[in-house]
Amino acid sequence: MSELTPRQIVAELDTYIVGQGEAKKSVAIALRNRWRRMNAAPEIRDEIMPNNIILIGPTGVGKTEIARRLARLAGAPFIKVEATKFTEVGYVGRDVESMICDLMDIALNMIREEHSEGVQERARELADERILD
Repeated sequence: MSELTPRQIVAELDTYIVGQGEAKKSVAIALRNRWRRMNAAPEIRDEIMPNNIILIGPTGVGKTEIARRLARLAGAPFIKVEATKFTEVGYVGRDVESMICDLMDIALNMIREEHSEGVQERARELADERILD
């Protein structure tokens, strides 16, 4: 993700998503700015304001797919929730705090998977060395 410009991010999204040009452009710029802020020197980091994104529109226009593809491109966890199914804390049903727990679970699983892939690759290399010796 680090080497992608907003234009390249939009081009990648164009591969999967038809239309929604303004939305793709906006999320691409926001993602790039977030990456720039994370990698800026600590003394200037506060000067670069991150843009949070809210996608608004009718059902079926591509909001979820834009978010899903953007998350995949950034290597970030993604969770889709129906907010109407959530209640205030103390009422029957799932509360909003469980959204955060779900997101954390997904993020931890992504990290475990990345580490597992690295370990598997190293194990293959060691096994190949041992077999070939």
